[in-house]
Amino acid sequence: MKYAVLAPVAAGVTARPEWIGEFAEHVEECGFESIVVVEHAVVAATYSSVYPYDSSGKMELGASCDIPDPLDLLAFLAARTSRLGLATGMLVLPNHHPVVLAKRVATIDALSNGRVRLCVGVGWMKEEVEACGAEFASRGRRADEQIDVLRALWSGDTETGVSHHGEFFSFSNAVTRPKPAHRVPIHIGGHSLAAARRAGRRGDGLQPLGVSGEKLATLVDVMRDEAQAVGRDPGALELSLGHLVSAITPEKSEKLAARGVGRIVLRPSPTTDLAAAKKELSECAKRLELSAP
Repeated sequence: MKYAVLAPVAAGVTARPEWIGEFAEHVEECGFESIVVVEHAVVAATYSSVYPYDSSGKMELGASCDIPDPLDLLAFLAARTSRLGLATGMLVLPNHHPVVLAKRVATIDALSNGRVRLCVGVGWMKEEVEACGAEFASRGRRADEQIDVLRALWSGDTETGVSHHGEFFSFSNAVTRPKPAHRVPIHIGGHSLAAARRAGRRGDGLQPLGVSGEKLATLVDVMRDEAQAVGRDPGALELSLGHLVSAITPEKSEKLAARGVGRIVLRPSPTTDLAAAKKELSECAKRLELSAP
């Protein structure tokens, strides 16, 4: 089992350089696989969109909470660590032009010696997506094309370049360097059948949010069926699920592993007390019998 740790954005500390830098260093020292950072390019002070992961329809991150750019934050944390995986969870694809995104991700991956993992989604906040210049209704088709563009630019020939002419993006003979240091995994986050289909057809894994039981099993089956339908290996796709740092145990981990989960993304308690945050991580690592390499 791989164990990732979500950066405690709700505590309002992820834009405090010494706090989040030392936190990431401790995540690495404890032997966790990766640190995961979230994205909201903007948060509307008032919004009519419904947050799908809480019965209130509102997310816990308010307009007064610091939410750093995820890629800039990962670049900063890459310099503070040496082995720790650097992941998004989630990067809101409609917020980004894929040509620019390909350059930014490849640069971080090259400079971190191949430590980047992307988990991407199409976004739920219409006000945010539209503020970034994308049409909300077509963001799913746009996301499919964005993933195709990323893959093409990262793997494209540096002599002839890459050409792409799609519904949303068009360019000819484009070369982007540096190339990523490794094949950057792209996992798909979300709770919908569309997300599961996208994971099967284009992704390297699925990170379902806010689902369990039969609905979770359905999403996993859809992902695997879609992969097989397009000639991909369903067994190569990863499944990541969330849990609490304070509540995870080896027994719970074993039950998740039996359901095909390969990575658990752990949410720490939202505290501004760095010593308390580090202690919680240490105790979790001890329970799980982790050890830094």
